Amino acid sequence: MRNRLFIAIALVSLAALPMAGQTAKSSIPRMPDGHPDLQGTYDLATITPMERLPGDPPFLTKEKADALRKAELARRAEDNKPSRADRPAPPVGGDKTPPKSFFEILERAGGGAVGGYNRFWLNQGTQYTVVDGQIRTSIVVDPENGHVPPYNATARKRMAAARNATPTSDQRENNDPTAEPPGAFDNPEQRPLGERCLLGFGSTSGPPALPDYFYNDLHQIVQTPNSIMILTEMVHDARIVRMNAQHLPKNIRRWMGDSVGHWEGDTLVVDTTNFNDKTRFRGATDNLHVIERFTRMDDKTLLYRFTVEDPDTWDKAWTGEYTWPVTDKPIYEYACHEGNYALADILRGARAEEGSK
Repeated sequence: MRNRLFIAIALVSLAALPMAGQTAKSSIPRMPDGHPDLQGTYDLATITPMERLPGDPPFLTKEKADALRKAELARRAEDNKPSRADRPAPPVGGDKTPPKSFFEILERAGGGAVGGYNRFWLNQGTQYTVVDGQIRTSIVVDPENGHVPPYNATARKRMAAARNATPTSDQRENNDPTAEPPGAFDNPEQRPLGERCLLGFGSTSGPPALPDYFYNDLHQIVQTPNSIMILTEMVHDARIVRMNAQHLPKNIRRWMGDSVGHWEGDTLVVDTTNFNDKTRFRGATDNLHVIERFTRMDDKTLLYRFTVEDPDTWDKAWTGEYTWPVTDKPIYEYACHEGNYALADILRGARAEEGSK
């Protein structure tokens, strides 16, 4: 009898221990219904680019990451210094010296080569994203090369047949006419969606929700048993995830798609379809399908993983992931339309350039 009692106690004790490879989740905050509490404000700003830069390994050592981070912060500090009153005019066409970092490439594209953005307007990430203890060099993790797969033949044919390139939800501001496709300045509808204040540029609103790399990277999650709201600071986009629901009929299309969610253990899985034909994330069609997974790692970190598929654009699905750190920063109103005289000026400038030829 004593042996049986000892065995029973031992089995109960073993059952209470986490299995090998599992992480004890007892410390994460939970809602009254027992599901993880995902609520809070998260700062998506990061140094890790969407796609891996040429020559970079999949992961960085701490020493290499610290050195790169230090060099980038030094560059920003140099940019922040007061401008000399007697400085010469910038070179024609802007600064053409080779950029030394991912952020320098982005800032040049956004007009920084001729002073489009100075450091005052930028609020960029200062840390690499770390997942499973690995300092990542790309958000894209599948394919393993860290790059979005190339367009398939159907997508290339579709894009070649289009008279004008249609803006996409991840398209950024670009002040270089030579880098724009033909017809990009013909009318307001050809300008980027973020420039028109319809969606935040860089796919900040999602899905998939990506870092902006310039500013306004905060996201807030509000959670109830029946719905979850994801508010994006950029252009104040708000997405509602309907829990345990069916997708809307195919004829109902939305800018950010139709998102329905369910729980798989402690992970929130969000399935989004029914995009309209104007969003076109990275040139996809309205058959775009995005699956997102939100996992609370601890009370300070959320792991965000997404998979994108569209057979009319890519031959295989691709996946990315990065961490969303909790922040106590406030979300400010993003005033986009007020006094937006720049859009009219962009079109006037294009007409003036055409008239001078």
